[in-house]
Amino acid sequence: MPPPTKSPPGSKTARARPGPMVHQFSVFLENKCGRLLDLTRLFGQTNIHILGLSVVDTTDSAVVRLVVDDPDKTTEIFRENQIPFSDTEIIVAELPHGPDALAAILTALLQAEINIYYTYGLIVRPRDKPLLAFHVEEQELAADILRQKGFFTLGQADLSR
Repeated sequence: MPPPTKSPPGSKTARARPGPMVHQFSVFLENKCGRLLDLTRLFGQTNIHILGLSVVDTTDSAVVRLVVDDPDKTTEIFRENQIPFSDTEIIVAELPHGPDALAAILTALLQAEINIYYTYGLIVRPRDKPLLAFHVEEQELAADILRQKGFFTLGQADLSR
């Protein structure tokens, strides 16, 4: 198991407890060439940075899950452009360096009998370590378990500008 990582003294996360959750937006896009590019260009025009991205496609549509650096502005943009969306809280955990880091975090959740609905990597690496987004049952419990096991979890304040 990797050595525990703790929140650095004076970090935003250390002050932002409890509930180090991150906003994730889900958008349905028609499964058509260029639709994802249109969405990313809309964010670029409004100075919103995509920090995490997952796309799951079906025959007619795709579910695009996004983590951004400005959730409030993103909500405004979706509403102004009449883009249907949902906003969910997720856990973002930092993976320590090492070949067994992913196995260690998955083991911690399994030992607590927490079901993982989905996970994906984020594009950013604030402390030069990989980040994973998790949507699990019992979000608060899962975040507490991960912190107890020595994993560093990030909140929206750690990812926002």
